[in-house]
Amino acid sequence: MPTRVKLPYAERAAGLVGSVIDSSTSLLHKQSHDIVRLAMGSPAAEAVPSEILAGIAEVELSKSDAYDYAATEGDPPLHAALLEMLRGTSDETTADRLTITAGGMQGLDLFCKIFVDPGDLVVVESPTYTNGSATALSYGATLLEVPVDDDGMDVDALADLVAAAGRVPKAIYTIPTFQNPSGATLSLERRHRLLDLAREWGSMVLDDDPYGLLRFEGDPLPTLRELGAGDPLVFAVRTFSKIVAPGLRVGWVDTVPELQPLLINAKQAMDTCTNLPAQRLLHGFLTGGHLEDHLVTQRAEYKRRKEAMHEALREHFGDIARWTDPEGGFFLWVTLDNGVDAEKLFPVALTEGVAFIPGSAFSPSGRFTDALRLCFASTPPDRIHEGVRRLRRAVDLLAKS
Repeated sequence: MPTRVKLPYAERAAGLVGSVIDSSTSLLHKQSHDIVRLAMGSPAAEAVPSEILAGIAEVELSKSDAYDYAATEGDPPLHAALLEMLRGTSDETTADRLTITAGGMQGLDLFCKIFVDPGDLVVVESPTYTNGSATALSYGATLLEVPVDDDGMDVDALADLVAAAGRVPKAIYTIPTFQNPSGATLSLERRHRLLDLAREWGSMVLDDDPYGLLRFEGDPLPTLRELGAGDPLVFAVRTFSKIVAPGLRVGWVDTVPELQPLLINAKQAMDTCTNLPAQRLLHGFLTGGHLEDHLVTQRAEYKRRKEAMHEALREHFGDIARWTDPEGGFFLWVTLDNGVDAEKLFPVALTEGVAFIPGSAFSPSGRFTDALRLCFASTPPDRIHEGVRRLRRAVDLLAKS
């Protein structure tokens, strides 16, 4: 038997908290009974344009250089196609501001790698995206949770909480549009106020916007990228994961041009370059004119699915819960009013054949034990109704136990 030794972990290893959301994928794969999957924030399998991508692959991936290394900042053809895609939008930009990443998550990691020192104060929404807060923690950040309401992050509360902390934050992490997990959108007034506070404090704004192109109701708002008008304090993270396919793992960041050399250095120490075959597929998808038609279809379908979930919740939870009403994106946030703990509910619900993410997963300090996130995007209406019915059955079983 080998001698047991104490492994010499780095101090940062203690901050690698992982993701309840991602872990749920492995857990679901181990189940043998029928489960309505309202947990993962992923497009439905039928929403991925797989046939179009397969046709593009026959052309793009037959080229002799398709499996080579790519430029670290991104394959030039995709770079050019992305610039054209963004032309005329709230995220219109220039080539010297764009860096292609391995999904939005790498954008978050690059930001923290470059800007966050151990002990730095980083503001996060509460609730917030688990992987985003976990990334900041992995670099030793001290997190300050700021509440979210129907108009997104409560920016007045942010100012009060920072004053109480006695120091300004190094960074403010926000998902301003169809927030994960609440579905809330930061109001225009609060967007301006957030940028004003960031400038007053010299704080970076980590603008994570995976869902902005998936608005199916209401009027669009200018992005923080647009309102910042090139402000170096705004670091914008975007991804194709929600609008095309998550498995491609391609996204981008938009930053002040002088930051790009440092981004390239940081990325070269991670993965050298983003997956080139995936970049070529997306280049073909964009230049082939497929994106807009795809988005039109998806917006209509996601609206239909959100309405189905609202209908099912009214039928089965109208007497014991409240929920949000997003104008786009993937998620509803449900708050239970009958004292049931969502963490304790999870295994009961899984046995009853429905999966969700408990609210406490979206708070570094474990808040929101009375809440849960439901994803409507990945499930058709008939299955949504069945899943919500099973969820109510699980709630009743737990309440009786």
